[in-house]
Amino acid sequence: MMKLHFRIRDFFCAIMIVVMGAFLTLHCFAPGGLAFADDESNTSEEHFVTIYDDKSYLTVKTAARTVRDVLEKVNLEVTESDIVEPGLDTLVAGDDYHINIHRARPALVIDGTKRSYVMTASYDPKAIAREAGVTVYDGDEITVESNQNFLEAGVVSTYRIERNGGRTLTIEEAIGYPTETRYDYNMAKGEKRLEQAGEEGRKVSVYEVQFENNVEVNRRLVSESIKTEPVPEIVVVGAKLSVAPEQETCLGWIREAGVPEDGIEAAIYIIYHESGCRVDAENASSGAYGIPQALPGSKMSSAGDDWRTNPVTQIRWMNSYVTGRYGGWQQALEFKQAKGWY
Repeated sequence: MMKLHFRIRDFFCAIMIVVMGAFLTLHCFAPGGLAFADDESNTSEEHFVTIYDDKSYLTVKTAARTVRDVLEKVNLEVTESDIVEPGLDTLVAGDDYHINIHRARPALVIDGTKRSYVMTASYDPKAIAREAGVTVYDGDEITVESNQNFLEAGVVSTYRIERNGGRTLTIEEAIGYPTETRYDYNMAKGEKRLEQAGEEGRKVSVYEVQFENNVEVNRRLVSESIKTEPVPEIVVVGAKLSVAPEQETCLGWIREAGVPEDGIEAAIYIIYHESGCRVDAENASSGAYGIPQALPGSKMSSAGDDWRTNPVTQIRWMNSYVTGRYGGWQQALEFKQAKGWY
């Protein structure tokens, strides 16, 4: 849990007009007059992030990677009952990023003689009832009452459910978004950047409910429809290869031969362990020939008549062989490491 040192409303904010840039910038100051900012130096990874918390807001410039990291940097506490949009583990992307915090408040849900208390950040009566563990069937009505009872101290609102004998149940649910990984072979290996933020979809399910003695005993799905399709999160991962200077020429041949980028690293390993990337390498005992150590070497004629002397032709044949036999270079590498040959 992040420790709370201040709330955004505790800051004095002033709008300053930057004449040369012709834009408005929000500057927030602590009560002591100290300008609020990150301690980080300017980098290309920094973003302007605006945090909206109830009726207050704060803009900071930060290199924090996730929403959670941003809130930690400003020592802003959120509880499990608060709603943070986007989610805490969402990657921060874009030059003008917004974070919304909806604060939980106490509420009372009354269902006949049953009274349930809940901390909620929602304003949807049905959602609040669900959070309190109460099922609301189609046809039921929920009235909202402002708290006037000292015995319900601290409760902002009361939600009273009137049962009208509903026999169906409509539920709107979230659909999780998938994460897609794309590789950038011009970006340093291991680096990551968010290309597209993911968004949950929504689906609506309608159930027919069976009761016995006014107690729900079974549900049957009647219909299901997609209200909003999820938007996939796309993360770009750096996969740029670092090879020894003497391997640069071989790397060029490998790419020219059509080896896919995600197989190049495995291809280099296999090629250098088989032949050192020598076009005329020949095994004196077996007669295996060329960069792939094909046996016999004449197999490579299917890739071109110049198979004896052209390294690209040899690797093109090798790529076809590896793909056909193992399904890809990584699988071929795993086989070679296990067996000693491929």
